[in-house]
Amino acid sequence: MKMTVDFEECLKDSPRFRAALEEVEGDVAELELKLDKLVKLCIAMIDTGKAFCVANKQFMNGIRDLAQYSSNDAVVETSLTKFSDSLQEMINFHTILFDQTQRSIKAQLQNFVKEDLRKFKDAKKQFEKVSEEKENALVKNAQVQRNKQHEVEEATNILTATRKCFRHIALDYVLQINVLQSKRRSEILKSMLSFMYAHLAFFHQGYDLFSELGPYMKDLGAQLDRLVVDAAKEKREMEQKHSTIQQKDFSSDDSKLEYNVDAANGIVMEGYLFKRASNAFKTWNRRWFSIQNNQLVYQKKFKDNPTVVVEDLRLCTVKHCEDIERRFCFEVVSPTKSCMLQADSEKLRQAWIKAVQTSIATAYREKGDESEKLDKKSSPSTGSLDSGNESKDKLLKGESALQRVQCIPGNASCCDCGLADPRWASINLGITLCIECSGIHRSLGVHFSKVRSLTLDTWEPELLKLMCELGNDVMNRVYEANVEKMGIKKPQPGQRQEKEAYIRAKYVERKFVDKYSISSSPPEQEKQIVSKSCEENRLSISKLGPSEQVRASPQSSVKSNDSGIQQSSDDGRESLPSTVSANSLYEPETERQDSSVFLDSQHLNPGLQLYRASYEKNLPKMAEALAHGADVNWANSEEDKATPLIQAVLGGSLVTCEFLLQNGANVNQRDVQGRGPLHHATVLGHTGQVCLFLKRGANQHATDEEGKDPLSIAVEAANADIVTLLRLARMNEEMRESEGLYGQPGDETYQDIFRDFSQMASNNPEKLNRFQQDSQKF
Repeated sequence: MKMTVDFEECLKDSPRFRAALEEVEGDVAELELKLDKLVKLCIAMIDTGKAFCVANKQFMNGIRDLAQYSSNDAVVETSLTKFSDSLQEMINFHTILFDQTQRSIKAQLQNFVKEDLRKFKDAKKQFEKVSEEKENALVKNAQVQRNKQHEVEEATNILTATRKCFRHIALDYVLQINVLQSKRRSEILKSMLSFMYAHLAFFHQGYDLFSELGPYMKDLGAQLDRLVVDAAKEKREMEQKHSTIQQKDFSSDDSKLEYNVDAANGIVMEGYLFKRASNAFKTWNRRWFSIQNNQLVYQKKFKDNPTVVVEDLRLCTVKHCEDIERRFCFEVVSPTKSCMLQADSEKLRQAWIKAVQTSIATAYREKGDESEKLDKKSSPSTGSLDSGNESKDKLLKGESALQRVQCIPGNASCCDCGLADPRWASINLGITLCIECSGIHRSLGVHFSKVRSLTLDTWEPELLKLMCELGNDVMNRVYEANVEKMGIKKPQPGQRQEKEAYIRAKYVERKFVDKYSISSSPPEQEKQIVSKSCEENRLSISKLGPSEQVRASPQSSVKSNDSGIQQSSDDGRESLPSTVSANSLYEPETERQDSSVFLDSQHLNPGLQLYRASYEKNLPKMAEALAHGADVNWANSEEDKATPLIQAVLGGSLVTCEFLLQNGANVNQRDVQGRGPLHHATVLGHTGQVCLFLKRGANQHATDEEGKDPLSIAVEAANADIVTLLRLARMNEEMRESEGLYGQPGDETYQDIFRDFSQMASNNPEKLNRFQQDSQKF
């Protein structure tokens, strides 16, 4: 050990020894100041840390309160609870850290200052005292005269004793100094090392805690990213709704904003009315009234239980009140009492009176209506394209695509080889195939046959309906018309090479199609007749605005919709015949009545036959035209270069459009007016077709010769369903472009909405006809 002060120098009491003492004493004094300051700072830090823990605990309690408040949101409640528990653990770790800091810094250093430095100070005092006594003895010894022997001996004895005492105390003092210098190093380092180990333990505990919490936080971060995207999407939707509502003109009928109808909850009408009290003052109070469950009730606040004004509307009457000073009053009179009410306007008063009268009438015939509804549900409607299939759709609601398609005549066996129970289909041909024939069809290319599994793939409703409209019997009458005449036998299951040759000859070379059923050019007279019959509708539509076009659509001559329902018009013109039903597709050609618009089909070229059959929704004729080489995108130069797909839109059939699209129709090909299929479907209010074209990649930004795109047409016509679809598709397109998701279908919300519209268009088209029905009323 290196000594701070040398013991030998101590015995000499040399100036070097005194200088070393002076240096040590100054150093110890400064050390005491530094240690006192450090202890005080440590105490302040511990007090501040404890205050921090208290504040942190209060903050953590606030998080727990927020978690309990968010009990209806499982994600928020779980996350906040987990975070508050983790913060509580961190508070405990902080408390432990401050306790260890108090023991390592405050306690150890304070003990060093109080014990060791105090001993040093006591030793210093004794040394200074004996040092002074030694100096006095030396001075006294030097002053004694030589002739005074007694004083000399006394001074010499005192000096000897004093020197001996000095040496003893000086040696103890030097020992104390050297021990102190050595001990202060160990005490300081020991306390600081203990303090740092406390921090190490604190951060290790925190690291372990958040390592366990890390995966949960990562998952929550991913959820939060989705929530941010959903929130942005909801914000855009709400902004669009806000913009749409803001663009509406409510000035003509503000009264509709003053009451609501909630049929789902049995509320016929609800809104604010003034009610005259029955007290002596006859005061008027504004209350929220509603007609529900054949009763008239009102509430003052939402949480209040409704007060029943009229128990049974069948026992009351309603009438105007013009004999009082207040305007817009009416009275509801029951056998026991009467209630005077006041609306905010004359329109509102009429609406309430009508609602009460309607409820009274409804209450009387409620039971009759229920039985009538049951009768209607049990019997299918007549005159519909799917009248023969409505009950079948309900019966097969829970069955698979395989069962539905195999129910069609001829589909229970392979279209090409006759193998039973086929599990594959060609969606553009509308036929069923065995697995071996489906492989051969795949090798032909998708421009000839698009193969899909009936059990493994997901089927869109319009595609499934297309399969049910055609079938093996129908297509074989087209593609195998001359098989027997040519003496060719169909291949049997297992004959792979024969199958390949037969299928290629049948669909690619079309050797078995009756080539003489359609000639190359139609007579000029027939072209004029057909052009006139179709042009009447087209000209009447093209000259009107979008809102008028909806009301003046082909429904004026043939009321049609996405389900294929048609009715004769009352304007005196010859109406177009209804599309044949699914069952009639399998009757012999000679027994099926051809449309008058087709005239004589054997004089038509394939393109014109496809054009006309598309309007007539005659899928067998369309398939026959394609088999004869018709261009699916053939444009009629005499009718504004309209295409078969545009004719299918005018005809109003969703299945016809799907058939053309599956066979390569260009969804963006436009006529001379610059309008494509999406334009025409929007003008006519065919929501199902708009949904189909958007799914098939229609360009909704294209404008016609008037500079209008489909969205502006739909907004002008106030068709909410089509506006919703167009804006949703546009928003989805913008999102995919901004996120670089080119070629991807879009998010789940977008797909779900379009899936719902597709289901309604194919299975419940009447739900999408509300716009056409409303427009017809006016």
